[in-house]
Amino acid sequence: MSKILLGFSGGVDSAVSAILLKKAGFEVIGLYLDNTSAEAKAEAEFAAERMNIELKVVDIHDELLDKVGRPFINCYLSGQTPNPCIICNPNLKFKKLIEYADLCGAELVSTGHYARAENGMLFKGKQSNDQSYMLCRLLKSQVERTYFPLGKYEKTEIRAIAAELGLPAANKPDSMEICFIPDKNYIAWIADRVALPPKGKLVYHGKVIGEHDGIYRYTVGQRMPGLIDGRKVYCSKIDAATNTIELALWEELFKTEIQATNFNWITDRPNDAIRATVRVRHTKWENPPCTVYSEGDGVKIICDEPVRAPAVGQSAVLYDGDRVLGGGFIK
Repeated sequence: MSKILLGFSGGVDSAVSAILLKKAGFEVIGLYLDNTSAEAKAEAEFAAERMNIELKVVDIHDELLDKVGRPFINCYLSGQTPNPCIICNPNLKFKKLIEYADLCGAELVSTGHYARAENGMLFKGKQSNDQSYMLCRLLKSQVERTYFPLGKYEKTEIRAIAAELGLPAANKPDSMEICFIPDKNYIAWIADRVALPPKGKLVYHGKVIGEHDGIYRYTVGQRMPGLIDGRKVYCSKIDAATNTIELALWEELFKTEIQATNFNWITDRPNDAIRATVRVRHTKWENPPCTVYSEGDGVKIICDEPVRAPAVGQSAVLYDGDRVLGGGFIK
């Protein structure tokens, strides 16, 4: 029986993952990455004991702040919109999983993500709960050692399995917040650690029309309060250097050309232009066809159809059908 190291939180996804992995013939060892509260750790330990799973606990509070939290802060203060999970997965979560897998003699690692990893390739999960976007920066070497047992399931199916087995996590609500900001108040979290920039100007079509409350409170594409000439307006650009936010009408948010830097190819890097589809945010419906050109460490993406409000700091993720080609940071 081969060993597999599972990222285990005690939630419904990791609990059912453990069951499915056991049914597939693996000896499951759990790894709890301790990054929040003593209560959350105790819940994971209780769930593992009840499921008869050996659980290793690793305190990552300091490492999470250094590798994920500080980049998160820096992004917001520079007018970008970060996605901390995309940063965390390759740099901390999967790195730790593989590190501890090596220590306990496990060839593979696993998590409760809704995606598929097959023959060193990463694929989408079911459309209703696909999480492949969040995994776009995994190294190919990490994908090669990963198995996702939930990739062929809908979330409703996983909850049904948990209920049928009588798992306490069956009715536990999904965790939607940033794990290191459990109360969802990211502004207060940032303010506890750095000085926040002051208010600044709101600019619409070159004209100053008001004042914003701080660039860290906004993201590109966000609806802004009030109307201008009877029209809704949206945040279209955040300029940290001038501390200004530019506004635009809905139709002005759409772009056909996107540039992404520091692109992580899970496949072989192409020498010539390729056809693909692209996501510019974690969404189920916006995935237009595009042509991709390699440029330095990044790519230029020309979309067949305009995409709404690509935000600096978010990731542009390329797909060939269901296969994830890789992802880079929108600039």
